[in-house]
Amino acid sequence: MSIVYLNGEYLPLEQARISPLDRGFLFGDGIYEYIPSYDGKLVGFRLHIERLQRGLAELKIELIRSVEQWREVFEEVISRNGGGHQSLYLHISRGADTKREHVYPKGIEPTVFILAAEIDAPQVADPALATTYKVSSKQDLRWGRCHIKSTALLGNVMHKQSSVEDGCDEALLYNELEEITEGASSNVVVVKDGKLATPVLDHQVLPGITRSILLDILAKYSQRGIEERIITLEEARIADEVWMTSSSKDIVPVTEIDGELVGDGKPGPVWQEIMQLFAKHRFDY
Repeated sequence: MSIVYLNGEYLPLEQARISPLDRGFLFGDGIYEYIPSYDGKLVGFRLHIERLQRGLAELKIELIRSVEQWREVFEEVISRNGGGHQSLYLHISRGADTKREHVYPKGIEPTVFILAAEIDAPQVADPALATTYKVSSKQDLRWGRCHIKSTALLGNVMHKQSSVEDGCDEALLYNELEEITEGASSNVVVVKDGKLATPVLDHQVLPGITRSILLDILAKYSQRGIEERIITLEEARIADEVWMTSSSKDIVPVTEIDGELVGDGKPGPVWQEIMQLFAKHRFDY
């Protein structure tokens, strides 16, 4: 896949050029979205664009497009890259100024970039086929506005890299009170005695789209429900099941935390039950 969208044009990736004075390059001054598409069907598209619009407003980046205008662009990128299963990475920076200065410049156009990449088929509710994670716990050392999906991801990258160096797939982050915040690139759900819980949304936690879809599906189609509350690191360690949710991986069972098994170290029965519901309704949003 090699056709990208850049500032109104569809062109081969190798022809795409962005100014070295772009504030996304200089300051990480921008936001992004990652949206999966399976056989041309986008997952959670409206929710992603609504979050994008909130992020643009918080950063005071002026770019007004409707959900349907964005959808037309995304569907064109998908089509030009041959369809199938794709991820669409949308990156919007404040744009390029004529000088490097911290204060927001006036009168510049945002840089809009969309990159498509081939991805695997979506997760299914089969423990034998499930993607699973081993995680290592880390004190969350990122900035204090994690609810914004900023392109300045160095803190997340460093946490992820540290966990990979531990022989794991993801980081399980906690604050100074040993309360779970999220993963380096995912939200967290714990299951104990059949009851589900996830950390409450605040400045420490990105409002993940898969998390949002999961909560809505549980409210509409499951008797279990889910509680949004403080969850401690110790609570995660003794949970029957722990899941990580993200747009790139759906709902991923965690099999180990810091080398210790979660439950029996296999995808659990509650995950299988809820994953069946998620797979059935993932395209409703």
